[in-house]
Amino acid sequence: MKRLIDKGREVIVADDFSRGSVRNLWDLGVHIECPKIDLRDYGRALEVVEGADVVYHLAARVGSVEYLHGSELAELRALQDNLVLDANVFRACVEASVKKVIYASSVSVYPIDMQQKPGVVLSEDDLSYYNPEGGYGWAKLMGEIMLGWMRDVDVGTARIFNVYGECEPLDETAYVIPALVRKAATYPKEDFIVWGSGHQSRCFLCVSDCVEALLRLEEEACNPPIIVNVGSDEEVPIRTIAEKIVEISEKDIEIRYDPTKPVGPASRTADIRRAKILLGWRPRVGLDDGLRRTYAWAKERLKITR
Repeated sequence: MKRLIDKGREVIVADDFSRGSVRNLWDLGVHIECPKIDLRDYGRALEVVEGADVVYHLAARVGSVEYLHGSELAELRALQDNLVLDANVFRACVEASVKKVIYASSVSVYPIDMQQKPGVVLSEDDLSYYNPEGGYGWAKLMGEIMLGWMRDVDVGTARIFNVYGECEPLDETAYVIPALVRKAATYPKEDFIVWGSGHQSRCFLCVSDCVEALLRLEEEACNPPIIVNVGSDEEVPIRTIAEKIVEISEKDIEIRYDPTKPVGPASRTADIRRAKILLGWRPRVGLDDGLRRTYAWAKERLKITR
């Protein structure tokens, strides 16, 4: 949003603030009207996209492994809420004659059975059969299918892998990096416990690099949709992430591992060759720099909210 405003674009924001916060806008130096809008209400979805040329559809029910996949009810909520969100926004885009839609899809659309061994690298061609990750993965997959049937709008779809950085939720819905950053910042009031053994691996992408990929997707949006992985091609064990965060905190922190907690797939790293070729994009922010930035932001935010 800030990048769009800096480019002189007129921006309208729709958020129900179930996870986000107006303070995130303030942290970015953005002061615009941002009414609370629940896109599960079709009337509100149509109202907010009316007159728009481009829609960046980033709204979703998202969160940690436990939040999305901790029970059958959690899976059902993720499926139903995201299906309704996507259906409403896409239908509104058609009715309002929106020219372009940039869609935040997910690594979760890829077959989960492929991700149960070390060293898994996923390319866009690996979606040769359907076995996505739970309700959230099914909803994102259906979102991509719906967009493929929208012939009067140009589409750019980003299959986003693990993104981290400033302005992320730090509560119980937090992803692995913000969750560990919070634990380090609040230590010793909160124990520094890593879920699992720490040997599971992911690729991690700084949010500013993700934003750049989405902006380039707008430039290249077409029909049929352009679909690219947006992530990093560097595989990193969670244990390494924990150790780096502890080092950045400059605290004497005891790292504890809890193998009884859910951890999701064994590994998943992005093949980003298509994004490099079609978008001329690749990650720019190194992991160490990104973690320092995230820790500094979280430390200041937690001073305000606690």
